[in-house]
Amino acid sequence: MADHPSSDHFDGKRFVNPQSTGHGELGKLLRWGLTRKQGPWHPRRDEQPGPAPATRVEQGLRVTMVGHATVLIQTGGLNLLTDPVWSERCSPVSWAGPRRVRPAGIAFDTLPPIDAVLLSHDHYDHLDLPTLRKLHERDSPRVFTGLGVGGHLRGLGEVTELDWWDEATLGPLRINAVPARHFSGRTPFDRDHTLWLGLWVRGPAGSLMFAGDTGMGSHFAQMRERLGAPDVALLPIGAYRPQWFMQPVHMSPAEAVEAHVQLGATVTVPIHYGVFPLADDGEDEPLEDLREALAQADEPTPRFHVLAPGEGHTFAAAPAAVAAP
Repeated sequence: MADHPSSDHFDGKRFVNPQSTGHGELGKLLRWGLTRKQGPWHPRRDEQPGPAPATRVEQGLRVTMVGHATVLIQTGGLNLLTDPVWSERCSPVSWAGPRRVRPAGIAFDTLPPIDAVLLSHDHYDHLDLPTLRKLHERDSPRVFTGLGVGGHLRGLGEVTELDWWDEATLGPLRINAVPARHFSGRTPFDRDHTLWLGLWVRGPAGSLMFAGDTGMGSHFAQMRERLGAPDVALLPIGAYRPQWFMQPVHMSPAEAVEAHVQLGATVTVPIHYGVFPLADDGEDEPLEDLREALAQADEPTPRFHVLAPGEGHTFAAAPAAVAAP
């Protein structure tokens, strides 16, 4: 990226967060490793996937949970996948690394034709090359992602790299790259060489904001100021403990409620929990803490719609009120 102009999030060599995180400091990483106390996770669940999704959705904005940060978005007759991961582990190798405790909510073979992939950044629990190769062989979807990420995707079709606030089009949809507060890298030697981001989709049935992976920050208010309030937000609520270490780059459930309010989202679907044990929060803790945060929120209570793996819901351009989980 040496030829990319410097900015508030690129120093000429690496991408940076305008609000510093300090997350990569070796001392903090060692402290976490020596003091880890992971909450409980269930054994591997032998769950059946949900029903095959509709081939196309012409009316409304349909969201189906696959698991972790993988969501099927169907709107305007197009099918999009966020951060698709069907592999058993999110790891550079198949025999080690965080393993699923529950299978993908949609069987890969029952996926409808995928027109595009929204790829937030290059961490293994978001950029899964085996899944992307299978998608390319089957559908050759267009990939929308951050600057530099295309270097991981050579031979996998058309890749559109975006900087924060850039815009692209896909048929009737407008896709905007939006800021996130996170980091990137797939080895010890390429930290922050590629850009992390969220992706905002606007079409005839309304708008959806996929936050990817992010800590809390001023970028949510900036999105609302520049792009308006989304009809649906996909906000991460997992991998937030211990908060002294994770908070700069992973939102807690309470912070996700705050982000929902700052965005002015009509409804939020929580993501990034309950599939891969990545941090110290237990499997059920994110939803438990979300319920508590919603119970303590100011009136009117922010509207969150929890989708189980394989479950889908169609939102209109202005979704009706949805009860808190």
